[in-house]
Amino acid sequence: MTNEISGLLEGAARAARPVVRGVREGQLGAPTPCSEYDVRALLDHLMHVVVSFQALAAKGTADFSTTPGYVGGGSDWRARFDEETARLVDAWAAPGALEGTSQGMGLPQRTVGGMVLGDLTVHAWDLARATGQDFTPYEPSLPVLLEGWRELAPMGRKMNVFGEPFPVPDDASLFDELLALSGRDPGWCPPVTA
Repeated sequence: MTNEISGLLEGAARAARPVVRGVREGQLGAPTPCSEYDVRALLDHLMHVVVSFQALAAKGTADFSTTPGYVGGGSDWRARFDEETARLVDAWAAPGALEGTSQGMGLPQRTVGGMVLGDLTVHAWDLARATGQDFTPYEPSLPVLLEGWRELAPMGRKMNVFGEPFPVPDDASLFDELLALSGRDPGWCPPVTA
């Protein structure tokens, strides 16, 4: 059984998986649009989000105080990302997943589902930009994300998970507007090394 969020998550996961599979081992130390993360740290963060939000879908709790190292150590982290994103979609498709308030976040479940949809979408773009890959977001998710992020942005800035809005032209695409709302420069490119 699917609902709006699980269907959008399925589309976002389909868009993100080729990007994660396309990351080469030699790129793990490369910078990303998230200045606090290199590619390895961002992959670890994204995997931790995907795993943790499975528990949050079931109105459980999640610990974001530390991030386990999912990448490396001989693990097939690319295959695991595929598996965990499939579990994430299933978790948010479960009956009642969007009802009530999250025990772990203290926010409406629908809002929490939108948060993981945003992380999956925007961090896939971050990884694509950092590793020279193409990325096309799942278009049906963009109006939902933009509406949710407009609401969450002030709280996100207080929690230092969003930067100040990046200026974009009035005719910017929905995705560029979403990136800018989070404080990202939609034109970000990796620094040129001499």
